[in-house]
Amino acid sequence: MRYTYDPTRDIFTKATSGSEEEKRLAGESAASLVSEGDIVGLGTGSTALYAIQTLGKAVEQGLDIQGVSTSFQSSQLAETVGIPLLRLSEVDRVDIAIDGADQVSGFDLVKGGGAAHTREKIVASAAEQFIVAVDSTKVSEVLNKTVPVEVIFSSRTVVSSRIKKMGGTPELRYSIRKDGPVSTENGNILLDCDFGDIKSPLELSKEISNIPGVVDHGLFVNMANEIHIGRGSSVEIKKE
Repeated sequence: MRYTYDPTRDIFTKATSGSEEEKRLAGESAASLVSEGDIVGLGTGSTALYAIQTLGKAVEQGLDIQGVSTSFQSSQLAETVGIPLLRLSEVDRVDIAIDGADQVSGFDLVKGGGAAHTREKIVASAAEQFIVAVDSTKVSEVLNKTVPVEVIFSSRTVVSSRIKKMGGTPELRYSIRKDGPVSTENGNILLDCDFGDIKSPLELSKEISNIPGVVDHGLFVNMANEIHIGRGSSVEIKKE
């Protein structure tokens, strides 16, 4: 069995060459939409990394773009491959944002496996085009993965209580490489909330957002303009 490094969780995981190839194809397909002079939102996660690497090669060949990263991880890779970066505070819009997802159903997403979903959502909402790249294992009939909810530390018990009343099961995300909970780049903690099959992502999104103490959550509802899905040796593209 081959192993691949997952930088979003800082661990090695079992992976098939097929899924990695699908990620690569989807990431490259999404990157092909970037044009000269674009300000590009650079997502976080294993599939987004392929898009960033592809854009780095294009920059090396003369493509003039600037990136806005969604995490320390994407900043590091962008710098390594030579993509000039802008701070999010320096822009009021993004031409195109490319990111992955933990699960896709239609044009609704669950994101946040890498704990970067708050910044990812800000960048995606600022983008003229939001392009999502995933491998085929991420596609589902209905969203049912746990929804990461970023909360202010002192509000964790209050938020957990509200989540339970909504029918969810919240679980504090613990760090793998240190004692204690995962800390986001915003200095907050994460509750991974299991709601089972999410029949109405829009309504659930609104309910979670209305809980005091919640910074943001990993439901991205009707935000994607295109979904690029790696399937075998090809890419399926869905447009809104």
